[in-house]
Amino acid sequence: MNYNPSYFNLKKNKLIPVDEFVEKVLYEPNKGYYTKKIPFGNQGDFITAPTISNLFSEIISIWIVSSWQKLGKPKNFNFVELGPGDGSFSKVLVDTFKNFPEINKSINIYLYEKSDLLKNVQKKILKGSKIVWIKNFNQIKKGPIIFFGNEFFDAIPVKQFSRRRNLLFEKYYSLNKMNEIDEIYKKASSKDVLHIKKFKILKNLKFVEFPKLGLNELTKIIKKISKLGGGLLLIDYGYLKPKNINTLQSLLKHKRNKLLDNLGKADITSLVNFKLLNEYFMKNNLKVKKIVTQKFFLEKMGIIERANNLSQKMNFTEKSNLYLRLKRLLDKKLMGSLFKVIFAYKSKKDNFLGFE
Repeated sequence: MNYNPSYFNLKKNKLIPVDEFVEKVLYEPNKGYYTKKIPFGNQGDFITAPTISNLFSEIISIWIVSSWQKLGKPKNFNFVELGPGDGSFSKVLVDTFKNFPEINKSINIYLYEKSDLLKNVQKKILKGSKIVWIKNFNQIKKGPIIFFGNEFFDAIPVKQFSRRRNLLFEKYYSLNKMNEIDEIYKKASSKDVLHIKKFKILKNLKFVEFPKLGLNELTKIIKKISKLGGGLLLIDYGYLKPKNINTLQSLLKHKRNKLLDNLGKADITSLVNFKLLNEYFMKNNLKVKKIVTQKFFLEKMGIIERANNLSQKMNFTEKSNLYLRLKRLLDKKLMGSLFKVIFAYKSKKDNFLGFE
């Protein structure tokens, strides 16, 4: 096991909950995965939809234009990208908006990024753009707001619990005498038990993954939407039917990595429970469009037609590359079905594109 016990505050006889430990592994200043490594692309550990094809980013950009229209073409309109990665999506967004002068004049673009390393990467690719980087949403005070997160929620660590004789026990990590990491279960706090009981989707599961840190983030977003109007579009890999398994996974150089190996050098994520998100949005009085697959959403938004139009001016090699990348986004065996799309919103209008 490649692990330095001085890292991430893991010590002998000290218990750290799974979510707190993974949070340190990913985001601890100067030690965490996202603070000292650029994880994207062929030289990194994984590839996201915006880096696979500009078509993805174009389609989402058009959806944002359409949503701005549905919201009444406000003169002051805010867009926030959550976890902007290497800036690829926002670069296409800015370029696309140049073709729509009215929204381009009205929109304020914000990037919500906690990694200083990635922020510097984004600033290079987005040099000259009218973009503001933020660490909270306090400065956004006027006008409706659309939040967008692609593979944002999966990177927020989850708590893990085992249900035994109808009691919940939380999983912790600790170092043993051999400097190896042990999993230890301890009776869950009454506060966490009460919180979990509020979700029907988690009822009677033997193994529970609970996104406490993620829901804290969502609460801030929901408050802003409730006050200003607008919505949140999330695209991520996840599931609809309840799972009774540990979905935490680690990736290193595009291959599966043992979860507790290469800490700080490999990515750690989990599958997103979309029905739980749906419940949480509705409990907080947001409307929710039906949850659809990435394939369904992108095809409804016209991604195939867009590809066909672009291909007419391409040679054979360029066409092959275009459709190979499109297949990766849409194929049910690749990203098409595993990735889901949810839109939670506050608006009198319901006819947002991509869901019917």
